[in-house]
Amino acid sequence: MPARTMQGTVVSDSCDKTVTVLIERQVKHALYKKYIRRRKKFSAHDENNEHHVGDVVVIRECAPLSKSKRFKVISKVSGS
Repeated sequence: MPARTMQGTVVSDSCDKTVTVLIERQVKHALYKKYIRRRKKFSAHDENNEHHVGDVVVIRECAPLSKSKRFKVISKVSGS
């Protein structure tokens, strides 16, 4: 099975070789049929510390790199 990829915004780059990426998605409420926004933060590995707050990046699932890191930054879509 291929590793899943997601696109999100970098919200923190204060840790060394790690960025926090906010993934936002919309899901339909089962009863009310309205779309609601779901947000989740993922820690992703950024080997060269090249991504900063505000950048839109693509992350990919990988083998565990630490207690909380399960993703790697693949590419930068847009940003500063």
